[in-house]
Amino acid sequence: MKDFEIRRDRFDFFETFESPILNLTVELEVPNFLPYCKKAEIPVFHFFLFHLMKSLNELDHFKYRIVDGGVIKNEILHGSYTVLNQDQLFNYTSFQYTEKLEDFVKGSLAAKEVSSNSTSLLNTEVKNDRKNYVFITSLPWFNFTSIQHPIHRFKSSDVPSIAWGKFNVLSLTQLKLPFSIQVHHGFVDGLHIHQLMEKIAECIRESMGQSF
Repeated sequence: MKDFEIRRDRFDFFETFESPILNLTVELEVPNFLPYCKKAEIPVFHFFLFHLMKSLNELDHFKYRIVDGGVIKNEILHGSYTVLNQDQLFNYTSFQYTEKLEDFVKGSLAAKEVSSNSTSLLNTEVKNDRKNYVFITSLPWFNFTSIQHPIHRFKSSDVPSIAWGKFNVLSLTQLKLPFSIQVHHGFVDGLHIHQLMEKIAECIRESMGQSF
């Protein structure tokens, strides 16, 4: 909680706002992992998701949440992302983050299978025991320049919401994608979002230097 305590006055300041939300959409540039995934037979969505979650788990500012009027820090963050079911309606997944890519992909694919085969809406709770989640959606069909995520209540919106769009190949070594992140400004500043972007690219680069 050290990182939080040195910015507690910033948190208290933004808590006086009706909407303490910071919402940014950027062009995220990362190493081109598409050929790597094709060769290793790794689904590109789950490969990118893993490195996003790995990066979030390495940056404390994204781990803070508001519980019963106080601030807590989660030790591990997990992901909940949207999928389409058989009726072409969205549904939510829920699964545990694991530090090994192969295990993460298996868990993510299993969660996708459950949610995509369910006609009822799953995993919609935003209770204290789910404050260690990050809400994620992918819009792979197009490039977007902004997005507004649904919010239960602006004042207490402390769980990050993240979206990304179409992967655009820049070269054999680089690709870019629209990337949106919505956070509580009492915890996260623009600098920390920049650090997250840098960390994602770094994690992907390091991962492609290892065998799957």
